[in-house]
This record gives sequence, structure tokens and C-alpha cells, in this order.
Amino acid sequence: MNIGEAAAATGLSSKMIRHYEKTGLLAAPSRTQAGYRVYSADDVHTLRFIRRARDLAFSVKQMSGLLALWRNRKRTSAEVKRLALEHATALDLKARELQEMAQALRHLAEHCHGDGRPACPIIEDLSAPPMAETSRSRKHLGPGFAR
Repeated sequence: MNIGEAAAATGLSSKMIRHYEKTGLLAAPSRTQAGYRVYSADDVHTLRFIRRARDLAFSVKQMSGLLALWRNRKRTSAEVKRLALEHATALDLKARELQEMAQALRHLAEHCHGDGRPACPIIEDLSAPPMAETSRSRKHLGPGFAR
């Protein structure tokens, strides 16, 4: 199948498929005499694997490792489980960080009058010098809250 058909079959864009070829996640497909890419059923299977790994927010480097494990029939499930749990822990940390950011923004918005005046604690917080970040965070976020 051509790149458009492979894209439709996998839910990836043609651009992303070319990117995954360039990064080495997908081996270069065979080409017609006219130079068009031709994808096999195995290529499409690999692209679906990549798509699912991407949907789970694995990095290109992590996907490379997962693909290597997938292709290695002598792998142990313990290796795969370790990678998945490490990634889940990193996602949990990122989720907490995002929640803290959302909480900080809500707190700043609560203290903004949202009227016609120019004074705004959101802008003040964003424009404060970096050295004041720790004290600024505590002041706006309340005691015991750390970014």
C-alpha cells in the first residue's frame, strides 16, 4: 500500500510516517520504480504499534526500546513491565505537576478582578523576576504549596 493508505490504516499522518522512518522507528519501506513508498502488512503493524505507544505518551527513544523488545522473541515480560511502570510513574509526576499549575492559575484568577482596571495579579506573577519565584509561589499559592 502507498503512504496515504498506510496513513488511513494506522491513523497516522503521512508526515508522521515519514518522521518515524527518518528517526529509525520504522525501516525504510521498499519503493516503486517511480520512487513511491510501498508499505507491507508488517510495516502497517509496526506503525499501529508506534501509534499506540505514542498515544500512551512514550518518547521516540522509549518507543525504540519497546519496538526492540517487541521484535525480540527472547525478551522477558519483566523487561516490558519495568519500562511500562517507569513510564506510568513519570506520567503520574507530570499529572501532579499539571494539577499544581492549574491550581496556581485558578488561584491567580481568583485574585484578579477581571474588570477594566489594568492591575492584574496574573500579569504581575508572570512578569516577576525568576529569583522571586519561590517566595512568589508561596505568596500566591498559599502555605504548604510548592511547585
